[in-house]
Amino acid sequence: MRIVKSSGDVVVFDQMKLKRSLLNSGASNAIVDDVMRRIDKDLYEGISTKQIYKMAFSLLKKASNSNAARYNLKEAIQLLGPAGFFFEKYIARIFASENYETKTNLTLQGKCVSHEIDVVARKNEIITMVECKFHVGKAAVTDVKVPMYILSRFNDLKDRHFDIFSSKDKISTCWIVTSSRFSSDAIDFALCSGLNLLGWDYPKNNNLKTKNDSNYLYPITCLTTLSIAEKDKLMVLDLLLVKELLNNFNSLEKIGLSSYRIRNVMKEVSDLCRNN
Repeated sequence: MRIVKSSGDVVVFDQMKLKRSLLNSGASNAIVDDVMRRIDKDLYEGISTKQIYKMAFSLLKKASNSNAARYNLKEAIQLLGPAGFFFEKYIARIFASENYETKTNLTLQGKCVSHEIDVVARKNEIITMVECKFHVGKAAVTDVKVPMYILSRFNDLKDRHFDIFSSKDKISTCWIVTSSRFSSDAIDFALCSGLNLLGWDYPKNNNLKTKNDSNYLYPITCLTTLSIAEKDKLMVLDLLLVKELLNNFNSLEKIGLSSYRIRNVMKEVSDLCRNN
C-alpha cells in the first residue's frame, strides 16, 4: 500500500510507525489495536498521511481526549503560529522549566547593527540568545541558511555588554529553535559553529517532543475539548501551557465556558498532567 506524505512524496505505508505514534499517545494496547483495525478497513492506494492522521485522531478522541491531545502535539505546535509570537513565548516557557530566567522580544545593539532577539535566557550566570524559527506546515524544514544567518547575528552581539538581567551582561551562547525539523546541512553547520539546536525531533533524546512528555510542557493548543478561538483567548491571557490551567481554571469562565464544559476541559488537563 502506497501513501502520499505532506511533502508530496509517495512511500510505502508503515504500519509499525503508525502503531508507535499511537502508543506514544499513552493509549493502551487494546485501544491502539482497535484503532489500527478500523484504519486498515478504510485504507486505499494513494491515501494521504493527513487523512490517516485525521482518522487516527478521531478514533483516539472517542476513546480518550488526553490520548488524542498527545497524538495531536505536532499539530498543536503549528497552532502557535502563524506569526510565531506565541511560539516564542512557548519556547521561553520550555527554557524556564529548566531553571532558566527568561526575557522575550528584546532589541539589542550589536557592534554593527541592532537586533531583535526572540528570547534571552540566563542560567548559572551564562546568558544565551534564543532565535525561534516558526514554519507553517509540518513538512517544512529549517535549512542551512538559517544557522548561517543567525551565526552572523550572534557574532555581532557576543561579548558586548548589555543591561538585560543585570548590568554588564554578556551573551556567550546561542540556541536556534524550530517548530519543524532541521536539514542535515543545518545540523552539521551548527555543530561545527558551536550553535545549539532544538527542533521537533532534534536532538534525538531531548527534543520538543520528549521535553513535552517528560516535563508536562504540552501547549494549550493540544487540548481537544477547546475550540481554536477559545485557545487563542487563553493565549492572549498569557496561558500557554496545559498545566497552567491547573491553578487558573477560572480563566475558562473568563472566556465564556459553561460549568459543564469547564469540567470536561479540566478532566483532560488533569489526565494530561498526570500521565506520560
